[in-house]
Amino acid sequence: MPDVTSIVFVVDDDVSVRESLDLLIRAAGWQPETFASAQAFLSRARPTVPCCLVLDVTLPGLSGLELQQQLTERTDMPIIFITGHGDVPMSVQAMKAGAVEFLTKPFTNDVLLGAIDGAIDRSRAAVRHESEMRMLRSSYASLTPREREVMTLVVSGLLNKQVGGELGISEITVKAHRGRVMRKMRADSLPELVTMSARLGLRPARKI
Repeated sequence: MPDVTSIVFVVDDDVSVRESLDLLIRAAGWQPETFASAQAFLSRARPTVPCCLVLDVTLPGLSGLELQQQLTERTDMPIIFITGHGDVPMSVQAMKAGAVEFLTKPFTNDVLLGAIDGAIDRSRAAVRHESEMRMLRSSYASLTPREREVMTLVVSGLLNKQVGGELGISEITVKAHRGRVMRKMRADSLPELVTMSARLGLRPARKI
């Protein structure tokens, strides 16, 4: 469903296109923001809410395809290209670089709104994933060096006694560290902690 907290950016040098898309997007329930050039768009602070970019291929200065190249890491902002002068090589280039749609004018409002809806869904998933990863990284950063060592050995499958043997500490001390690791990482079970470790890209410890 459309969400007023989601932003649809429009970059097009044609003022009539910007105005008509502003009305269309607003009527559909999203928040539009329009720009006449790629440079103007780049000066805008990065949003923290789900968003997508409706981008004209032909722009003064930095072209739409060149702007796309500068946004390759922005998985949270899918790009929908619109153009009145598209060709197959251009569309292939845009799609290979990650664009979700390449629409040639004239296109119907329903086609564009459908593309925006799908792009916002993608963005919402990417924003959620990044938020979860920030929380995970923050939780892991709160662990002491010893707690990180214990976590690495525990998720590799070692028992508390084995972890103690590896680190030269008592089993009781291992249990205490393990408990703090579970609380700080907000993990309810060992399998969940293992999943968290994998998502963080932590290297597993060798087994003894």
